[in-house]
Amino acid sequence: MEKRVTVIGGGFAGVEAAKQLSARGIGVKLYEMKPVRFSPAHKSKLLCELVCSNSFKAERTASAAGLLKAEMALFGSVCVQNAKLHSVPAGGALAVDRDAFSAAVTAGIEADPLIEVIREEVTAIPRNEVVIVAAGPLASDALSEDITRLCGDRLSFFDAAAPIVTAGSVDMTRAFCQSRYEKGGDDYINCPMNKAEYEAFYEALINAESAVLHDFEKNGEIYEGCMPIEVMAKRGENTIRFGPMKPVGLVDPATGHRPWAVLQLRKENRAGTMYNLVGFQTNLKFGEQKRVFSMIPALNDAEFVRYGVMHRNSFLHSPGLLTPAFSMRRYENIFFAGQITGVEGYMESAAAGILAGVNAARLLDGKPPLVLPQTTMMGALSRYIADETVRDFQPMGAAMGLLPPPETRIRDKQQRYAALAERALADLEAALRENKEWKEHDGITGT
Repeated sequence: MEKRVTVIGGGFAGVEAAKQLSARGIGVKLYEMKPVRFSPAHKSKLLCELVCSNSFKAERTASAAGLLKAEMALFGSVCVQNAKLHSVPAGGALAVDRDAFSAAVTAGIEADPLIEVIREEVTAIPRNEVVIVAAGPLASDALSEDITRLCGDRLSFFDAAAPIVTAGSVDMTRAFCQSRYEKGGDDYINCPMNKAEYEAFYEALINAESAVLHDFEKNGEIYEGCMPIEVMAKRGENTIRFGPMKPVGLVDPATGHRPWAVLQLRKENRAGTMYNLVGFQTNLKFGEQKRVFSMIPALNDAEFVRYGVMHRNSFLHSPGLLTPAFSMRRYENIFFAGQITGVEGYMESAAAGILAGVNAARLLDGKPPLVLPQTTMMGALSRYIADETVRDFQPMGAAMGLLPPPETRIRDKQQRYAALAERALADLEAALRENKEWKEHDGITGT
């Protein structure tokens, strides 16, 4: 086979796959349908567009999200490198200025001499060449139909995005800056509510009117990780107060006490001119979002830059269909990568792209696939999506529970997580060296 790979999709998985192939001297045709055609959720012509949150979750290595990024860094991840270059303050999390991040990734991909970016829609998957399908969960109807022909039935769920408000419109006399348990700087704006304010807000929220779904979005399942705030609230009066609006670890300086409930706002861009409502993914009508969310005292006069939206999000039933190398069991030359495989999250999608790219290159070089140890986060995720014993398959993000416990029992959770992370990175480095995939990544790629 000619040493060239077709990558369909220019999101997190697609750009990572393309970079891994390029780094191994393999030419790439990277197809991205934007700006010729946009999905219901995408607005920018840039590659690697962030649709929902601008956060890549925790930075500390002794956490599932932090460990995943540390592992990806050993592969020279273009997303991790650019996220660090274009980060905005977010306490212990790695959040980015979304436009600057996507622009930097796009520039790096377009400047790579081995990657040809082709701006057109792909409607059918090539069957007789090495191809990586990283079209994402919002693939066009034509491509989705071809995926169904290739893979059979697929499942669907909904994804929801949170609103964004301008920083200057937040009433800071009714808000305070603080990170939970004082971890990190004062990176979050906290909008507190007392019991009476919360109860009034709650009643308005559960009785607010939702937007009408498109025909293609009906009859789907709502994924737990992107549950709209109004749907979550209907489970009980205290559900969101113990979830997105939990006040633990925070003290309102105006009262000296912990609030009854708190909405946190997180920086959306480096300049700090915009903030998103953390955990407030929603499908309420725009007018209802303005009315209900403005009942939070600090948002009484809030200016909404973007209202929340809800859209289709499809994924494959990957167990029995894909291998831990992200190739199809039936067609070893066809790989899938990203959220469509059932990994959940920006960096999880990027990690899938890394492994798909590495293994597509190994296939062309006549090498066996690289399957990472179960003790690594990337290995655990890739094995989860390929586990044929999983019957009720649902998307999975990075989680310490995916890893085998340490050989010696450690009762303290933080110490246990630290031990798991240390073991994972050591095992990953050993696996890369053994498979001759080890490289020293001390430069910045894609800028």
